Amino acid sequence: MSLSALVIVPTYNERTNIPVLVAGLMQHEHVRVLVVDDNSPDGTGALAEELGRTYNGRVSVLHRTTNRGFGRSYIDGMKQALGEDVDVICQMDADLSHDPAQLPDLIAAIGAADMVIGSRYVRGGTIVNWPFKRHVLSRFANTYIRTVTRVSAHDCTSGYRCWKKSALASLPLDAFFSDGYSFLVEMLFVAHRRGCRIAEVPITFVERREGESKVSRAVLLESAVTPWRLISNPESSRKAPRRTS
Repeated sequence: MSLSALVIVPTYNERTNIPVLVAGLMQHEHVRVLVVDDNSPDGTGALAEELGRTYNGRVSVLHRTTNRGFGRSYIDGMKQALGEDVDVICQMDADLSHDPAQLPDLIAAIGAADMVIGSRYVRGGTIVNWPFKRHVLSRFANTYIRTVTRVSAHDCTSGYRCWKKSALASLPLDAFFSDGYSFLVEMLFVAHRRGCRIAEVPITFVERREGESKVSRAVLLESAVTPWRLISNPESSRKAPRRTS
């Protein structure tokens, strides 16, 4: 894997998981990690600083103390990442649901795409430890999103993604309105509308092993409303000229 990558990992009370995730990512020579911590009461941010020293500066930490939220964390992290000397900027959850060993597959696919999704819903993709109800809900959510937004990706809600740096830089990050997990849908929709080439690579998704899920009733409601907001939002719907490189 010759391309350099910076992996953004938003955290809130992930002290148990973050050392395991970082250790897995550090197995890849050209990968660095940016932990974006939302002032975790359990000391996740301080532990991430220690990991930075352990791994000779390959792990950095952005400490956020205001406007806590998933989408806001990613926007702040992406703005910082765009100032780094890297080829690819990636997104991963901190809960160990995304396997670091599969990251090279996503990065390798960026050669023919602007954005690569680690997908549960293409051939070879699997989900481990989900109850039947969760499978049905996720399948319905993705069908619903595709139907409303006309985005063709099979896994619109996956948080395991890699971006060509130039493609991410072309997105109007300051115009994004979503904050919960629907932020992922908004990013995908805007990238699609602005002509980004989107690819999907199969992954094995494993349900959270430690800690508590961040999905609440409010998050689910935002996710249901967001596709309709997107198709009626002039900024989101505006197409940009398709890039040729």
